[in-house]
Amino acid sequence: MEQTHSEAVALDERDYSRKWLVLSAVAMGIFLATIDGSIVNVALPTLTTALNATFATVQWVVLAYLLTITTLLAIVGRLADMYGRKRLYNSGFVVFTIGSLLCGLSPTVGWLIGFRVLQGVGAALILALGMALVTDAFPPEERGRALGITGSIVSIGIVTGPTLGGIIIENLSWHWIFFVNVPIGILGTWLVWRNIPTTQPPGGQRFDFGGAAALCLGLLGILLGLTTGQEEGFTSPTALGLFAFGIFFLLALLFIQRRHPQPIIDPVLFRNRLFTINLFTGLMVFIGLGSGVLIPFYLETVLGYGVQQVGFLLAVVPIALGIVSPISGALSDRMGSRLISSLGLAVTLIGYLTLSTLSTETTAVGFMLRYVLIGIGVALFQSPNNSALMGTAPRERLGVASGLLAMTRNLGQTVGIAALGALWAARVFAAAGGPVSGGATTAPIEAQAAGLSDVSLVVAGLVGVGLLVSLWAWWGERHSRDESRESNVRPTS
Repeated sequence: MEQTHSEAVALDERDYSRKWLVLSAVAMGIFLATIDGSIVNVALPTLTTALNATFATVQWVVLAYLLTITTLLAIVGRLADMYGRKRLYNSGFVVFTIGSLLCGLSPTVGWLIGFRVLQGVGAALILALGMALVTDAFPPEERGRALGITGSIVSIGIVTGPTLGGIIIENLSWHWIFFVNVPIGILGTWLVWRNIPTTQPPGGQRFDFGGAAALCLGLLGILLGLTTGQEEGFTSPTALGLFAFGIFFLLALLFIQRRHPQPIIDPVLFRNRLFTINLFTGLMVFIGLGSGVLIPFYLETVLGYGVQQVGFLLAVVPIALGIVSPISGALSDRMGSRLISSLGLAVTLIGYLTLSTLSTETTAVGFMLRYVLIGIGVALFQSPNNSALMGTAPRERLGVASGLLAMTRNLGQTVGIAALGALWAARVFAAAGGPVSGGATTAPIEAQAAGLSDVSLVVAGLVGVGLLVSLWAWWGERHSRDESRESNVRPTS
């Protein structure tokens, strides 16, 4: 009987012959998950009217999806290392496609939110494993370039989503923003089944149910606390209670992981300094990127641009990411990841410092020249950082490493949106001389611009911390290499 291209490949073998086909299947998943998020965001005002719901309720169409993804990413990575990455990745396409169909058929906002949870389960299966599949498919000397290409696909999805969403809503109905995922999901399912090789992980592994429960509950408590804190204040009883709930279970997670023979998040991974540092620097950058939600308010309220113009102005960052990501990945393959990622952090730091000079008189060109630096900096940083991080993980732990990387990205942006949004409002009120009825978005435009300037300086500080840590690691790596060379040439007695 003739074997298919998805014949089993033992874990100790390295077959790179199908690397570009694997990348095409992963790219389809990345594009599907990225475009879905941006399409739904554009449709929120339409959903409020069409489903006769309040905006606070409709927001849960987005929140339910994001919460589901973030809480499941690390767990999916562990399951993939136990049962095989292809099996779970393919299941993700199936679940996401079915969830998309059901979302489009939803009769009420309650049903839509419920089916978005199902869709989020599928997205978690896809997003948690993409990096692991690409890392496994490419040789180390080409890994940065491949991961850079995945960064470009993310950018294409970000740019395409709002445009496609606007066309669909204007010419069809909101149902089709979900139905459009169905043919893409079917094609992606076929590509995964056809092109990604099946791996057979070692048997006899045990799943850490206690750790999984503690991780889910801990993250859920923190995320819900951040969500509630944005509306009620971070010192409200509800927010503080949710934070306490989340912290309790995260502390319980640490206790469980130290005692379980096969934990969800293997502490051994964090003994590698490169893995820990790259995860930390990524978290700093992603928290800072959460400030991006403030930019549309600045462009619309302070500078007075229309929605379409704002869309064009915001596109400079994903366009820069799409162009620079593959280049930075290829450079890191040749020159090493630490130098290129540190350069990216430095450019990102300069970008936020220049963003702090935005005012009520800034022109469109002036804004784009400042904002594009952030896109270039993040692109220079992200591909080498991801490549180096994934390269430190043993093959049998690639799923967990990929899931942690994705979880850090989602959690960082969620924390950034909530914390930096609250900081912006506080600084706007300070600049306005006190609280403003109607909220920070109704404050004088000078106060709003001043608030954004203060937030940009705080983000620059976060990125600066990441840069210092990265440079310290670079110095340590060079020092270790020098010592190794000296020991190799030192004559033996």
